[in-house]
Amino acid sequence: MTAIDQSRTVAVVGTGTMGQGIAQVALVAGHPVRLYDAVPGRAGEAADAIGARLDRLVEKGRMDAAARDAARAGLRPAAELAELADAALVVEAVLEQLPVKQDLFTALEEIVADDCVLATNTSSLSVTAIAGALRNPGRFVGLHFFNPAPLLPLVEVVSGFATEDAAATRAYETAKAWGKTPVRCTDTPGFIVNRIARPFYAEAFAVYEERGADPATIDAVLRESGGFRMGPFELTDLIGQDVNEAVTRSVWESFFQSPKFTPSLAQRRLVESGLHGRKSGRGWFSYEEGVPRPEPHTAPATEPPSHITVEGGLGPARELLGMIREAGISVREADEDQGTRIVLPSGGQLVLADGQTSAEFRDVVYFDLALDYRTATRIALSASEVTGWETLRQSIGLFQALGKKVSVIGDVPGMIVARTVAMLVDLAADAVAKSVATSQDIDTAMRLGVNYPLGPVEWGRRLGRSWAHELLDELHARVPTGRYAPSLGLYRQSYVRLEKDEAGT
Repeated sequence: MTAIDQSRTVAVVGTGTMGQGIAQVALVAGHPVRLYDAVPGRAGEAADAIGARLDRLVEKGRMDAAARDAARAGLRPAAELAELADAALVVEAVLEQLPVKQDLFTALEEIVADDCVLATNTSSLSVTAIAGALRNPGRFVGLHFFNPAPLLPLVEVVSGFATEDAAATRAYETAKAWGKTPVRCTDTPGFIVNRIARPFYAEAFAVYEERGADPATIDAVLRESGGFRMGPFELTDLIGQDVNEAVTRSVWESFFQSPKFTPSLAQRRLVESGLHGRKSGRGWFSYEEGVPRPEPHTAPATEPPSHITVEGGLGPARELLGMIREAGISVREADEDQGTRIVLPSGGQLVLADGQTSAEFRDVVYFDLALDYRTATRIALSASEVTGWETLRQSIGLFQALGKKVSVIGDVPGMIVARTVAMLVDLAADAVAKSVATSQDIDTAMRLGVNYPLGPVEWGRRLGRSWAHELLDELHARVPTGRYAPSLGLYRQSYVRLEKDEAGT
């Protein structure tokens, strides 16, 4: 099954920001496009707005005048649904209300030809449920574009329970022909991106609710240590707290209130207060003129230890060994079969976040995971009331000697980056195990859809066969709500890798 020919008409129903963006993508790809909106006059206004955007592309040298003229000539507003009769593809971008979408597609089914593919751009409703009202649900698919559609490459091609493979393939190939990067997935709540991305927000909010750190510090650690482009607090302020919380709540309810997706009470209070982020002037942060952004907690400069002893090789943090030596600090490596730690001159230990808490041990400081310890500019440390001051001071000095800013947070199991990444790896493994999407499509979707520095499947591979499973197991023992219980998919993945390693294969 090939892409829809450029000579065939693409119709877009709904002329808001997303509808206009999808129409522009189809136009630039060479299709005649029909725009329809239930509100009289809206389709004409949208056509004018799209034409103006094409003019700006020409002015910026991103499109030549001839292509612009051809695209504008192919764009036509429709006053009635009946004018979409010749469409080979209809994409809907109307209100996120199931009855509204069902009524629309029921009407379209009586107008368009039998070979016309019907598609919804829904981000929160079930593709299967929308198609349930149709006489022929086999030709119905989800085509979830990301905003702004003309700029962002990712398109989730969603197959409902009754979607025929031919329709899904046609939609996939068409999106690909439009210059997009399509990924396939089944009709699961949140599809790929909105399902797997929940821990990026939820774990940050949980650390805040546990009084582990303030929003500015959590954001800084996830950016400067985790490699994420934005922190979750600033990102949700940009998205809109009401919008982000609604998606989280929708996924949670669709999964029968699974603890894996439990919404944040702190975010709920923001929404209830009308503090929706940038658009309201205040969310987690204030956006009023003249109000400075809070600075992340950064420890003052202190002297590094003269030497350290490393036991167990440090696992995912092993590159620190070379960095410490380069900083002029003497390193002694001791044979140790169990555990992995840095022993400081104070006698205390510096340990990579593993899901346990500092309070459980006599004199331990935890340090957080980093995407790349060499390029990371900030490292988080975690200590408790029973941690010796000298051990904490030497830990701070050690990372400062490596050129890192240091943020000391509360005694939070799993810390910030480590627990976030472990949960992302877990949800990705669960999605692969349940055939929601392939590993490759999941990683592609998370890199392109939300700009993650690594796809969660690849991240899990890099961290080791059972790293995420072991950390979540420890977290689950300390927070036994079910939220951190490793999924069966992650368990199987870890067990199979362990068996292969022991067999020498």
